Amino acid sequence: MADLPTHKLWGGRFAGGPSAILDAVNRSITVDFRLWPFDIQLSRAWARGLVRGGILTADEGARMDAGLAAVADDFVEGAQPLPSDEDVHTMIDRLLHTHVGDVASKLHTGRSRNDQVATATRLWTMDAIQQLELGIRDMQRVLLSHAEQHQEALLPAYTHMQRAQPVTLAHWLMSHFWPLARDRQRLTNAMQTSSVLPLGSGAIAGTAFPVSRALLQEELGFASLSPNSIDAVGDRDFIADTLYALTMTAMHLSRLAEDLILFGTSEFGFVQFGDAFSTGSSMMPQKRNPDALELTRGSAARVFSDLTSMVMTLKGLPSGYNKDLQDDKRALFDAVDVMALVLPAVAGAVDELTFRTDRMRSAVTSVMMATDLADYLVLRGVTFRESHGAVGSLVRQAEDAKLELHELPLSAFKAAHAMFGDDSLDALSAQASVDRRSVPGGTAVSAVREQLAAGRAALAT
Repeated sequence: MADLPTHKLWGGRFAGGPSAILDAVNRSITVDFRLWPFDIQLSRAWARGLVRGGILTADEGARMDAGLAAVADDFVEGAQPLPSDEDVHTMIDRLLHTHVGDVASKLHTGRSRNDQVATATRLWTMDAIQQLELGIRDMQRVLLSHAEQHQEALLPAYTHMQRAQPVTLAHWLMSHFWPLARDRQRLTNAMQTSSVLPLGSGAIAGTAFPVSRALLQEELGFASLSPNSIDAVGDRDFIADTLYALTMTAMHLSRLAEDLILFGTSEFGFVQFGDAFSTGSSMMPQKRNPDALELTRGSAARVFSDLTSMVMTLKGLPSGYNKDLQDDKRALFDAVDVMALVLPAVAGAVDELTFRTDRMRSAVTSVMMATDLADYLVLRGVTFRESHGAVGSLVRQAEDAKLELHELPLSAFKAAHAMFGDDSLDALSAQASVDRRSVPGGTAVSAVREQLAAGRAALAT
């Protein structure tokens, strides 16, 4: 512990060291260790800014840059923190001193850990968003590929978990594609709020040295500069935005997983799970369990809780930096880690699905065309309310007789309403029902083809 007073970034005004209990609570390196590439990146940019501002000589700047590059090599080679390393910033400072000596003490000139950690976290978040967006794209590609292969297969669509109307399998698959497109847009928005540079804001009032924030912005790849130093060091909206985007993604994947888990039961039999993303039972040899999908459904709860913990932390804070914000990275890292595992798992599980279109088609029954039968009367001048009542009476007769709607005699139709003609049963065709719904966004094959084209365009953006 001899190095503790040497490399701690604060403490001069204290007569003694902190309690071991406080050290344990305050030490964050087990969480923020993964920030090291981004902390080194921003530190190298800061050192160049100090050179341009005349605070470091060119020689000192070159030594600092080489030293930080060597520190990066240390991390790559497996450097681990010491008990005296309070956080990753302290560890980098310690390692830099071992490479360049006392000149390392000049690196912290004009900056605070407040703007330093905010910058490193934003850089990490921007990188994570790019990786997650690629993961969502891969998930969308799998859905789109299946949809293109099943443009004409029919299955029941459900409301209230009851059979409602027939749709094409491609249309159902695309119903899970478009929520993911919205998730990508939310991540794009989170990228925009993340890409604001706080470095140069100091602890709260801004740096007192002539370091060009505009050049730092350009070097580090930020879209804009923070306009207010007080706000900059305390702003974690970008984390909340990212967590919200991931919460919505987790929710959408969970709903897809739930659909597929149901469709994979023997009672439905609409899909068959593959081997690579399923597991067996330790007792029952016949089992094929969709564990990847079930874990996806369960993991959503973790992401939801990460968002909740983040916004609850933020809602009671005064302005500026507060130590409560040290926990922001726990929530952020956990949610990103979960989604980085879940996205490829769901994509893999869906990719290897076999869709049993025969079972889907056999589940489409004539009663599902009750709305089409009512529309038949509407086209003959009957109000929809009157048509609804007439068709409802036919449905009740079929239920009482334990028959399908198309098995009722034509006389029953004509008794239900005088406008039913000899071609009434034609309205009970599932294919005709689907074909009629050719409006944009509808389930007709022609509309779905347009939707698939829009999906391909969305992936190309």
